[in-house]
Amino acid sequence: MDPQVRDAVQERAVEGRLACAAALALAHEMGLPPARIGQAANALGIKITDCQLGCFGKGRKDGRSQ
Repeated sequence: MDPQVRDAVQERAVEGRLACAAALALAHEMGLPPARIGQAANALGIKITDCQLGCFGKGRKDGRSQ
C-alpha cells in the first residue's frame, strides 16, 4: 500500500470509521480512483460509513447492506 494513501486514510478516519463523503473527497484530492481509498481503508480495518449510494447498510432498519 502506498504510504501516502495509508497515512491520509488514517488521518481522516475517526474511531476506525471514514465517512463515504470524506473518502470520495480524499480520492479527488489525491487524484486517485475511489476504489484505491476503499482498498486502503479495508486493509487498515477502517469501515466506510454513511455511504451515499445506500451501501454498507445506510437506510435499512436491520443494518444489513442491500
